[in-house]
Amino acid sequence: MANPDTPSSSIPSVENVTRRTVLKGMAGVAGVASFSGFLAACSGGASPAASGGASAGASAAGSAAAGGSLTFGSNYSDAVPKKAMQDIVDAFTKETGITVKVNTVDHGTFQNQLNSYLQATPDDVFTWFSGYRMRFFAAKGLATDVSDVWGKIGSNYSDAFKVGATGDDGKQYFVPIYNYPWAVFYRKSLFKDKGYNIPKTWADYKTLLAKMKSDGLVPLAFGDKDGWPAMGTFDIINLRKNGYQFHVDLMAGKQKWTDQKVKDVFNLWKEILPFVQEGAAGRTWQDAAQALVKKQAGLYVLGMFVSDQFKTAGQADLDDLDFFPFPDLGTEFDAEKALDAPIDGFMIASKSPNLSKDLDSAKAFLEYLGKGKTQIIFTTAAPGNIAAGKDAETSNYNALQKKAVELISGAQKITQFLDRDTRPDFAGPNAMQAFLLNFLKDPNQDLDKFLKTIQDAWDALPPQ
Repeated sequence: MANPDTPSSSIPSVENVTRRTVLKGMAGVAGVASFSGFLAACSGGASPAASGGASAGASAAGSAAAGGSLTFGSNYSDAVPKKAMQDIVDAFTKETGITVKVNTVDHGTFQNQLNSYLQATPDDVFTWFSGYRMRFFAAKGLATDVSDVWGKIGSNYSDAFKVGATGDDGKQYFVPIYNYPWAVFYRKSLFKDKGYNIPKTWADYKTLLAKMKSDGLVPLAFGDKDGWPAMGTFDIINLRKNGYQFHVDLMAGKQKWTDQKVKDVFNLWKEILPFVQEGAAGRTWQDAAQALVKKQAGLYVLGMFVSDQFKTAGQADLDDLDFFPFPDLGTEFDAEKALDAPIDGFMIASKSPNLSKDLDSAKAFLEYLGKGKTQIIFTTAAPGNIAAGKDAETSNYNALQKKAVELISGAQKITQFLDRDTRPDFAGPNAMQAFLLNFLKDPNQDLDKFLKTIQDAWDALPPQ
């Protein structure tokens, strides 16, 4: 069994900082070898961005010589964030003269196979997440220390973001670009036409779902083909029912999956499953989002990146999108207003064959990504996110982004997301993803037996 008390198994202390603290600064200015080959092959024909513009010596990322180059492994595979990332790459090349070859892989594949990818011949820089899994790869020696980059950009981040970028050894391995809340999304016009009210309690929530179903709508859009979306529902019910501390301790193995508290979560989940969109195992989250876009579904529990699907549909659709916090369960933990608000960003792979000759270019790229002006390029093109840097000019945020800042700032506790806050070998498609799909397919199974299976899987994990 994994030792939950080892440094690499602990929950990162960034989650012990309130989101109000994080936003205080943010709002102030307003197959091992085969996967590496697969990543390059799935780049969609991406080529190095055109060079030109100011020399590296004239840029903020001036530590790299003009004419340098790097490769970038990206999980921004959907059209909107993919374009946003390319906009950043183009701007970086124009400012520094450093070319970037972008290799894009679909999000789910990238996430599930990153461990193998990083041990082979990975790209220089790669997209990843704050939290346990960032520290996991740093502790395994698969990420490059970027503390010197933080020496240049550190003043642009709150202390909480820095803690979220720090490994168990006290060094920094990660540069944040944005975060976003998980919430319950809906269309304002649909609520107005139907006379629906925002639910505040679990009872209100179930009443609304039943009304939507009687009105011929799919009450809850849902797609779990990639395995991870169901984790968000588990997270929020667990946070509301059992509180932040139990949740993060469960992720670290300090609490048991066989505990009655966990069983309570699944029993509550069962109460709303009759209102969930059928066929979730064969549907991507993007397909599920289309049901909300087309007003075929009433609600969708997901991250704010769902807005990218509305942006693609058109500005009027995006302006019609809104959200509310997941309803209270009537427990002592409602006051925490805890939620998943994951932090996304970038790391440098330690095993990239290019780093021995051009590490400076990779670090220059991370330095560039750590600037508010860069992050606003992304959040403008992909409005489902909030820039992480203090110097990001947020006056042009849309209504959804401004509301997201308020939601996150009001949360007394935050988590990264289930598969970011626990071991990769436990969160993957052959473990928790499969377990949750099993539950969704057969919610009336013996829960005691089901939860013992999960606990047995945890107990069988090798020590870290």
